[in-house]
Amino acid sequence: MKNVGIIAGTGELPKIIAKDAMERGYRVITVALENLAPVEMNDLSDEIRWINVGKLGELINFLKEFDVKEAIMAGKVPKSLLYKSKVIPDLRAVKLLFYLKDKSDGSILNAITKELESEGIHIIDTTTLSPHLLTPEGVLTEEPPSKEEWKDIEFGWTMAKEIGRLDIGQAVVVKGQAIMAVEAIEGTDEAIRRGGKWAGDGAVVVKVSKPHQDMRLDVPVVGLSTLKSMIDVAARVLVVEAQKSIIINRDKLIKEAEDAGITLVGLNGLKFSA
Repeated sequence: MKNVGIIAGTGELPKIIAKDAMERGYRVITVALENLAPVEMNDLSDEIRWINVGKLGELINFLKEFDVKEAIMAGKVPKSLLYKSKVIPDLRAVKLLFYLKDKSDGSILNAITKELESEGIHIIDTTTLSPHLLTPEGVLTEEPPSKEEWKDIEFGWTMAKEIGRLDIGQAVVVKGQAIMAVEAIEGTDEAIRRGGKWAGDGAVVVKVSKPHQDMRLDVPVVGLSTLKSMIDVAARVLVVEAQKSIIINRDKLIKEAEDAGITLVGLNGLKFSA
């Protein structure tokens, strides 16, 4: 039986991937990041160790102990932890952070990936074992965007791709072809709430991959918490990039979006428009 490692952060994603891995016959070896990973990972893993997010050396040693050659990064690790003293870095992590050119998401994740690769642990695409999570293309709810909303979508798409290129964030909130909020360190849900306060009713949320997205790292994810944030500020449309993003609990999300009068779109570039 082949082993697969899961480096588990917050949210539903680690649980889904662990279940899918088990169904495919893998032994699941989980590094559960303390105060982040869901407690259910205890029951969804063949072997598990809870490790502080800063203990890079311990993380690597645990995966090597069980001869893990392939691992998946699943779930969010808020970068704000770096600024709230919740990370207690070991010597290996301190050295890694010291040599970074900056503290952007891309720089940190790529450095960690290279460190793991140097030990023979290869990070694989997030959806390798769970392709059903990828966002399909098209209008996923019954009601399509209006012509005015398509204008906001096209504008928001261009802006979101640019902030992705700059490694600032993945999402923007738009109203009337103006940016209400840009996602940064606070995450998508808080950006939606912040932008929605300025926009009033009817905001459009666009979340995309980076222009050269590495599907192993920081793949855009939306789920029920994203929808709740939109409902809280009466936002109207959620656009996510088709085949380069993940929808958690898709069927439930679509149903609840329709119940709330929210349109959900999987967009593959700007070719899919009104």
